[in-house]
Amino acid sequence: MTGSIVGSLDVAQVVLYAFWVFFAGLIWYLRKEDRREGYPLEDDVSGAFNKSPFLFIPNKKTFALPHGEGLLQVPDMRRDERPLNAERLSRAPGYPYEPTGNPMLSGMGPGAWSERRNIPDITAHGEARIVPMRLAEGFAIAEGELDPRGLPVVGCDGAAAGTVADVWVDRSEHLIRYYEIDMPGLPEDGPGSTLLPNNFVVIKTGRGRQPYLYVHAITSAQFIDVPARANAGSVTRLEEDRIAAYYGSGLLYALRSRREALL
Repeated sequence: MTGSIVGSLDVAQVVLYAFWVFFAGLIWYLRKEDRREGYPLEDDVSGAFNKSPFLFIPNKKTFALPHGEGLLQVPDMRRDERPLNAERLSRAPGYPYEPTGNPMLSGMGPGAWSERRNIPDITAHGEARIVPMRLAEGFAIAEGELDPRGLPVVGCDGAAAGTVADVWVDRSEHLIRYYEIDMPGLPEDGPGSTLLPNNFVVIKTGRGRQPYLYVHAITSAQFIDVPARANAGSVTRLEEDRIAAYYGSGLLYALRSRREALL
């Protein structure tokens, strides 16, 4: 018989079996790579840490980080030890968590952040990447464009929270990343101002055609709880994630009405 290897096995069957073997190997490889970073190795109910499926744990890869930041190996099998500011609605698998305390600081849902390294992001030349414009030599507001410094910042409740003291620029991308807000009530031992991501700002015009920065995400009173940074002239990667998470969570948690169903 043409194409037959033995009486009951032909070339088409061999190709099919080879494909099955290849596909099974591909699935096994991808399931291993799933566990390289961020894969949940904890039981959904008990929280037990599971390292036992050694066949699905990949060999460690070593990454040489730039600018003398050392080496990084993954998977590192480290657990996320952050306290969980939430309560589970039920012990059954798959049930959601309900934030406790201030939901915008709980790290849950839209307010979740990644535990990035607590160091400033840097440019290819080793300089701090995101800095206030007062420290960024060669940067200025383009001629003819609105200078936001000195403009009021208004929350979704229509009240003013503070004024723009400076803009923070990205030295690599050459754009505005944050607005530095001066406002009353900030802790004296902190940097004395808070940051507002540019992504959450709409510039509007009020009475007398006076421009202002409108922030739909949070109310004016909630600016006081924006996560602080340690240094007045820089922001770390971790601080960036926490600040953005705070404003992002406000789109759901800032007002009680936002948490309710539309119908």
